Amino acid sequence: MINLFNTHIETLSIHKVGNKSRNEKMFLSEESLKLNDEITPLIKEFFFKPFREKEETYFQFAHDVDIEFNEMFNLSKSIFERPDKLHEVSKKITTHLFEQSNHPHIKIGEVYVAYLTNVSIDNIVVDAIGIFKSEIKNDYFEINENESRLELQLKQGISLDKLDKGCIIFNYKKEDGYKVLSIDSNRYDARYWLEHFLSVDAFQDENFFTKKYLKFCQDFAKDVVLPAEDKKEEVMFMNRSVNYFAKNDDFEESSFLNEVIDNPDLISEFKNYKVDKGEKYSIEDVSNFAISNSAVTDARKKFKNVINLDTNITIKLDFINPESAEKFIEKGWDEEKQMYYYLVYFNKENK
Repeated sequence: MINLFNTHIETLSIHKVGNKSRNEKMFLSEESLKLNDEITPLIKEFFFKPFREKEETYFQFAHDVDIEFNEMFNLSKSIFERPDKLHEVSKKITTHLFEQSNHPHIKIGEVYVAYLTNVSIDNIVVDAIGIFKSEIKNDYFEINENESRLELQLKQGISLDKLDKGCIIFNYKKEDGYKVLSIDSNRYDARYWLEHFLSVDAFQDENFFTKKYLKFCQDFAKDVVLPAEDKKEEVMFMNRSVNYFAKNDDFEESSFLNEVIDNPDLISEFKNYKVDKGEKYSIEDVSNFAISNSAVTDARKKFKNVINLDTNITIKLDFINPESAEKFIEKGWDEEKQMYYYLVYFNKENK
């Protein structure tokens, strides 16, 4: 989890990069930008706002042979070792980005490379490198006085409401390839930024495994529990799963299965499903890991804990207290009406 509230921009360099396939050029500034009190808060909001609004998915620099062959890892390492050399290295970063700008849809844009201090990640304060790119230009009117009248002049500029691409490279977990957070507002070439420029893989920490395992459980509930049981049991399985993650600091697969799955037949189904599908979620060999509370909270918001009936009635179950649905809801079949029913027990109606 990151906190950028107290983050400072110590150094900022701005360059321009075009599309190599269209023979557009680069422009490399000779000096870093001098920030003032008027520009600083605006540009900080421009850079950091997308990261506050985005679900945190972390990456790490990677390479098929060895991390030392990853160009962005080496450039980042050189900046962290000598922050005073940021401007010089920012030219190499921009050149590297230019070399990857071959897709016909990639737009010309400004590249900002910033050295950041006082960045909080996982409750640890570290330095970081910010690399941002603005591509989309918006029209605006500039009004000028001309003796007896006002004149309108149409111009183009960068909108502070939207950053097109960006990443923050934290001076943290260097041995794993640094921890990297990335955003990309434009999807015309998803591989251009993450794969070609940064060359990153997903950062496999407790946040990653918690999200992946809960997503795996959700698909198991839909693909196996629902056909074998019913909608109530599908929802209840996810209720119990989320509850297990919420109340434990560490995940242990055997205790999870014993606590969450009532039907013994489904335990073997679960294990078979993991053998078949586990690689898709990167959990094929994972049975123990620390649980991320923030990932559980995010996942809980996405899971549907309702049973929608064709009689225009919805039953909402509680993820916090799943045992209530176990005790106080019964499903049955009415022979006379030839319909299923749910019987709900309660003492009083809450206002």
